[in-house]
Amino acid sequence: MTISRHQDRTFNEQSTCCSLPAMTENDLELSPLDAYQGRWWVLHTKPRNEKAVAADLTRLQINHFLPLTKHRRTYGRRVHEVEIPLFPGYVFLCGEENDRLAALRTNRLANVLHVGDQERLWADLRQIYRVIKSGEPVDLYPRLREGCRCRVTRGPLAGLEGVVLRRRGPWRVYVGVQFIGQSAELEIDSALLEVID
Repeated sequence: MTISRHQDRTFNEQSTCCSLPAMTENDLELSPLDAYQGRWWVLHTKPRNEKAVAADLTRLQINHFLPLTKHRRTYGRRVHEVEIPLFPGYVFLCGEENDRLAALRTNRLANVLHVGDQERLWADLRQIYRVIKSGEPVDLYPRLREGCRCRVTRGPLAGLEGVVLRRRGPWRVYVGVQFIGQSAELEIDSALLEVID
């Protein structure tokens, strides 16, 4: 998990601060996110740039949160444990306008999303932090279940629709697609699929 602290930075009284939601019985300890001050933005990264964006923000000493989850991947006969983003394509930044602009200058972002409900996002991120810290397994794409209809969102197959046939780990999904009365099975990266309701 990548969490960076913004050091030696003072904020004037007019800056927007992430306010703390009321503590509950389940909130037994503070997270590093509690020390963050400023406004939250959601950074939509270019494909597979989440860790690079987080590294750039760490170097620039900008507060951010990149939730990572551990998974085992097999390469040949070897099994490696790797950390992958819980939300592919997204990094959360907490800071001021100049921090947002610095993130844009990394040239690794597709977009910066404005967050209307700051307190809600802060509370959500705090819970995500607790889930990841717990070490419990997290399903990256729980809606991509067998039998559900989905659409490819990016890449050369963008717009293609099909049905999830089976999953192979958190990354790969087999999708059945029909062409002119025939069907084909494609293996597609989960991050490229959205569920069609």
